[in-house]
Amino acid sequence: MAYFLQQLANAVPIAALYAALAFGYSIVFAVTRRADIGFGALFAFAAQMFILFFDAGWTRLWLVLPAALAFGAALALVYGVGTGLAIGRYVMRPLSFSSDNTVVVAAVGVVLVLMETARLAAETRDLWLPPFLNRPVVLWADPAFPVTLTTIQLVNTLAMALLVAGGHLFLARSGWGRRWRAVSDDRQAAELCGVDSAGVYLGAFALAASVASVSGILAASYYGNLDFGSGLTFGVKVLFIAAVGGYGAPLASALGGVLVGVAETLWGAYGAFLWRDFVIFSGLVLLLVIFRRDKAVP
Repeated sequence: MAYFLQQLANAVPIAALYAALAFGYSIVFAVTRRADIGFGALFAFAAQMFILFFDAGWTRLWLVLPAALAFGAALALVYGVGTGLAIGRYVMRPLSFSSDNTVVVAAVGVVLVLMETARLAAETRDLWLPPFLNRPVVLWADPAFPVTLTTIQLVNTLAMALLVAGGHLFLARSGWGRRWRAVSDDRQAAELCGVDSAGVYLGAFALAASVASVSGILAASYYGNLDFGSGLTFGVKVLFIAAVGGYGAPLASALGGVLVGVAETLWGAYGAFLWRDFVIFSGLVLLLVIFRRDKAVP
């Protein structure tokens, strides 16, 4: 029983990460209706920029650990959100009404550019953050098998949960959120009512890029490193994770991310690890085929 509870506890931070990524991805998909693997690459890019600028602050500017972390996080947000806006403005927006294949090819190009930019900036070195906030917190004090999570896992989970909750409230109650829903439902009808669909499009990219960047910083803080090939991996994974809850509904996509995170952790605990990704992706594809509610073209 204690082992099972520990696996459920281990699933919590992973589920929170997947929920945040699926939430951010769905914000953009709702207005574009185009599959885009570049969102996961933006997440990995922000994480790598965080590690890179932390290393610069730590080794070159001789900052203390909290200051170096803050320095890296601030610049990672600038680079992540700025890159997301540039991609939305100059790459995806001009192609948003093109064929699906055109958008897929452009997204693959974005992934490669971001991966190579991070690799060249780091001079192909694997940089690592020093461990911090790694003291275990006992959740269930079983003398034989205590259930624990580290402080950084709890902090990350809380931060990502607040990120999703705050984003949902913003979309549900703000004026921009109403315009976003109007464009998501029917872009042409929204434009006839005076809504600036182009501005909503760029705003959606900025909001999604912010979610991806914050998630990347939090993930890097826990894992300590994200390799240069993780952009493509997370790009494909987020694409399928968001499908569980329905691409165009951010909160439902976030809940789907929670389910995928729990399933992935439990399979890793009780199933063959080498088959984990195959089983998870196969299940996601099956769910997408059977319960698909959104098509790539509205």
